[in-house]
Amino acid sequence: MIRYLIVSVVSGLLFGTMDALINANPFAQRLYAVYQPIARETVLAAAGAVIDLAYGFAMAGIFLLLHPALPGRSGLLKGISFALMVWFFRVVMSAATQWVTFEVPAGALLYTLVAGLGEMLVLGILYGLALKPTT
Repeated sequence: MIRYLIVSVVSGLLFGTMDALINANPFAQRLYAVYQPIARETVLAAAGAVIDLAYGFAMAGIFLLLHPALPGRSGLLKGISFALMVWFFRVVMSAATQWVTFEVPAGALLYTLVAGLGEMLVLGILYGLALKPTT
């Protein structure tokens, strides 16, 4: 239980840090300029931190629940499997929705897909190496 709590907090902090690095860098700002007309003037940092921590707890818990069913024998492979699954449902489906709903440049969508894959792999590997269900 203590390990789950620690890994959840660490993953929530990683979520927030990676989201900031992915979305606030100058390259991303140029790609995401299409969203400028609807973007907030300032980010709701406190709300974002709470959401990222909640994501950390939820994803660590879901990883533990799915652990026995994930492909791979090692924690590393299970973590990568989990990362790819989450990436598909969280990032790929969102990017596909953006593509069919809005006129978003292909570069922005590609950046979202690649950056999201990297983010999910970091988190999945963390879960795979640090979490194992208790028997």
